[in-house]
Amino acid sequence: MTQEQTGTRERPDGAGGSEWLDTPDRGDGRVYVMAPELDFAVRVALATGRPLLLRGRPGSGKSSLAPFIARELGWRYYEHVVTYRTQPRELLWSFDSVRRLGDAQVAAHRDETPDDAAYVQPGVLWWALAPESARRRGRSDDAEITDPCPDPFDKVNSDRSPDHAVVLIDEIDKADPDVPNSLLVPLGSHRFQVAEIGREIETERPVLPSAAQVPARARHLVVLTTNEERELPQALLRRCVVHVLPEHDQAMLVRIAKEHMAEGPGEVTDTDVELAEAVAEKLMEVRDHAGKQDVRRPSTAEYLDALRACRSLGIRPGDEEWRLLTRNVLIKPQQMTGDPA
Repeated sequence: MTQEQTGTRERPDGAGGSEWLDTPDRGDGRVYVMAPELDFAVRVALATGRPLLLRGRPGSGKSSLAPFIARELGWRYYEHVVTYRTQPRELLWSFDSVRRLGDAQVAAHRDETPDDAAYVQPGVLWWALAPESARRRGRSDDAEITDPCPDPFDKVNSDRSPDHAVVLIDEIDKADPDVPNSLLVPLGSHRFQVAEIGREIETERPVLPSAAQVPARARHLVVLTTNEERELPQALLRRCVVHVLPEHDQAMLVRIAKEHMAEGPGEVTDTDVELAEAVAEKLMEVRDHAGKQDVRRPSTAEYLDALRACRSLGIRPGDEEWRLLTRNVLIKPQQMTGDPA
């Protein structure tokens, strides 16, 4: 891993090339320009087995790091975007009690009892730590499985290591404090109890001999992101390696742009690079103006959007259309006074 943010995400099936404009938020980790400080934080997280908590402005690349690491290392990848409705154990498992109750009423007429495991849905952390157990829905190794649970990221993970995984828990700050608090034991000990079936889930033994021969590096990496909407519990912070993604300067913006353009259709020309530099320079001016007006400064992701629009529509900074683009993409409805363009 030697690279940092793109602010973008790609289709989970890995489609790229000529389809890059169809998927502006890329999520397969094809492009990420990583600063040395971030690379070090990742290595510390892997060395300690601790989760990596990423802080930074929206659009700075927090959510793009995890799929990049998974792709670079050839590890399985899972993600869960937290919302205000996320339940405390949802990242571990869920249980369909309504369906179970309905089936139990039918089974009672036949003097039967439903299999509780059939109503268990493994969450992303379960899949990361114990994929075979997740496939069996927590049943014992010798149980007959008639309803195996499919890997929710099967297309991505089909050719990746069965012994390693990267998990993205995105926007953990949106959740009620009960959610991060419920993860303290699973993240620290890599085990948890599934109450409905009375089984403890823990990290499975390596399938491949090579996975057991790297004791200095964890087999799993959990990446948490926060937009600072809600203060995180101190107990969670204590268990994390924390890194703040800085606002990218002009040189880094251009470097990121080059990596992105190289993934698109056609070759990157000198004209493309000059355009990336010009848009980056104008973006810095807009940021300064936004700072003076005390409104949100445009992010790296918005810089890439502006650059794509300029390349596709033939817009150049200083054109009348650039002024419109600034308001459509960079400033948006923030009603900033004066002319940032």
